[in-house]
Amino acid sequence: MLKDSIMWYTSWFDTPYYHILYKDRDHKEAQVFMDNLTNYLSLETGEKILDLACGKGRHSIYLNQLGYNTTGVDLSKNSIAYASQFENETLKFREHDMCIPYPDKFSTVLNLFTSFGYFDKEEDNLNTIKAIKTNLNEKGFGVIDFLNVNYILSNLVPEETKEVDGITFRIKRYLENGYICKDIKFMDCGKKFLFTEKVKAMTLQDFETYFEIAKINLLDVFGNYSLEKFNITSSPRLILIFK
Repeated sequence: MLKDSIMWYTSWFDTPYYHILYKDRDHKEAQVFMDNLTNYLSLETGEKILDLACGKGRHSIYLNQLGYNTTGVDLSKNSIAYASQFENETLKFREHDMCIPYPDKFSTVLNLFTSFGYFDKEEDNLNTIKAIKTNLNEKGFGVIDFLNVNYILSNLVPEETKEVDGITFRIKRYLENGYICKDIKFMDCGKKFLFTEKVKAMTLQDFETYFEIAKINLLDVFGNYSLEKFNITSSPRLILIFK
């Protein structure tokens, strides 16, 4: 049995299995979200955007197609290697730890699709928010797209089986020690695998505490990709706009 639970994201995100399991993510939904968000922020063509934890670059690539000068960064070498094939003069991808400021300034820094709260060290959550603040130019906006803990826990599917590309993934979800966890078991080529995703169950109040410490102003809170107002019981997402 191969298992990684310490800094799980550094290895799980770098495996081909992560991308197999999540291959059917809704690209149209992601594009609609980017359309709504860039309109809301009144971003002009050519402005610089930083996509933190960009994965294989689906948001970065689309933002670049909309006319923005986009940089996607991620800790996963394999994801950045894949995304790099789409680079051009106004789109680049780099390996980078989002706990540390990137050496540039941006009109917008995006952290999308629950790419936050993975860290083993609590201070890294605050360090990431401080890094985002450092990377914003004078008029820049930060955006964190997180899950709504209340909604997720109320609608949690404890166990699920998914077959993708001939691999059967057995998934178990639960809350443990303040983290929303997902155990993912499967077999491939005669080997057994077990990975556990962990995301800190952070509420709006938790983020407000981080923002206060980092001296960041929370401007607006949305509850879905249509940018409707956040409702603590019915909103699937927690989307924070700040500067």
